[in-house]
Amino acid sequence: MHPILTITGVSKNYGKLTALDAVSFEVPAGAVFGILGPNGSGKTTLLSIILDVLHADTGKYSWFGNSPQTNNRKQIGSLLETPNFYHYLSAVDNLKITQAISGRGGSSDIDEVLRIVKLEERKKSKFSSYSLGMKQRLAIGAALLGNPNVLVFDEPTNGLDPVGIAEIRELIKSLAASGKTIIMASHLLDEVEKVCTHVAILKKGNLLTAGPVDEVLAQEDIVEIAAADNDALENMVQDMGGFTKVKKHAGCLQLYYPVGTAQLDHINKYCFEKGIILQQLQLKKKSLETKFFELTND
Repeated sequence: MHPILTITGVSKNYGKLTALDAVSFEVPAGAVFGILGPNGSGKTTLLSIILDVLHADTGKYSWFGNSPQTNNRKQIGSLLETPNFYHYLSAVDNLKITQAISGRGGSSDIDEVLRIVKLEERKKSKFSSYSLGMKQRLAIGAALLGNPNVLVFDEPTNGLDPVGIAEIRELIKSLAASGKTIIMASHLLDEVEKVCTHVAILKKGNLLTAGPVDEVLAQEDIVEIAAADNDALENMVQDMGGFTKVKKHAGCLQLYYPVGTAQLDHINKYCFEKGIILQQLQLKKKSLETKFFELTND
């Protein structure tokens, strides 16, 4: 099966500022794909390029295994910024205007998308009476007109309170469960961890890493060990196995293990039997926040 989206070497400059630097990754069908990075990392620029709002300086992208085509856009619903809904009109009337402008969907679509975003009971209320979360759900409803296969959202929970954030997260999960592929930009690690199946991490226009969330943002066990002779200890533990890497840190060695696999008693016994008495033996969990901080900070 072709990837839903393939991005190959996409670069974009604004004068001397490099917004994107040869970014490449693929979005598999059915994924909830998070583009994660701090503000200014190039997320919105990238989404604007794949939606044909901006043109890349170099590189290319393809939807559904084909070169960009006008009819592709009818299979893609997007929310780059909150649509300019009319405050004095109802949800239904606002969606009718959106539908007339976009040419997407029929009259029965509006009731269906309002049901999906859980606004059917407020469909005749003025937009001005909506909470921020409801306004954002209506914006997602507008993206759903025409029942597109793919949804592209830029910071869908930005500015919302905790209740609104939870509502949007559940909505995204339910849309994914219905078979849609979702691509969403976010600067919130927690959001990506809770909602996304795949992630690409951007920093200052550079792609740091991309892949399944449970691989890219995997938690690790870090075991810190130290002895009178750390050089001898480092040479000795190489044959012990079980860990993925060794680092020197603040007078000790750090052994990195897949989460939940470090066994302190085994490490202690192994070292003792090799004639090295450990002066330090400590297990640390590596949080997702720590991993993200390491990736996105100098």
